[in-house]
Amino acid sequence: MAGRPKIFDEQEVISKASQIFWEKGYEAASAEELLKAMGIGKGSFYLFFKGGKKELYEKSLHQFAANLLSRLRKEIAESENPFEYLKTFFMELSDSATIDKAKGCFMGNALVEMAAKDEYTGKVIAKLLFELEKIFADVIQISKNKGIIKTDKSAELIGSHLLNLWNGINVTRRMDIDDASLAALIKFNLEIIE
Repeated sequence: MAGRPKIFDEQEVISKASQIFWEKGYEAASAEELLKAMGIGKGSFYLFFKGGKKELYEKSLHQFAANLLSRLRKEIAESENPFEYLKTFFMELSDSATIDKAKGCFMGNALVEMAAKDEYTGKVIAKLLFELEKIFADVIQISKNKGIIKTDKSAELIGSHLLNLWNGINVTRRMDIDDASLAALIKFNLEIIE
């Protein structure tokens, strides 16, 4: 085996870097902060992340999205009523006891920051968000098929509405809005689907 052995868990250091990127964004996250959070030296960093900070950022986004989407798919599949699960999922965004409202959504923040600066990264992030939209649309279609919701709107249109709600709520919750007001806003947006 050529080269130095890896002395860290790549997924773990990417996860730690994700927290810095989520909190500060790509541009504001310094190399020093990232290295400190990851607990690795500069030499190891550039040995394993040859694309530097940008490669780490993209891997952070992919890991974050993969974890979120995998968790959602699993929990939806295990739920007796996928629409009720989805409502709970959205309502949890209003609970400041469990959610750091100031951080918003990592993927949404990344799209806003990077889309105009880096077309490739913007497209990668948009693709990840469209995967979330597809999950929402699938839940709506399943719920329509089971008679849980009765709407003449297409599952795809409602999936787009829910992605827009996701993005909007993640911005609105950063405005120091109280939990009850945010919950009422989410509830209203979900009620118009039923």
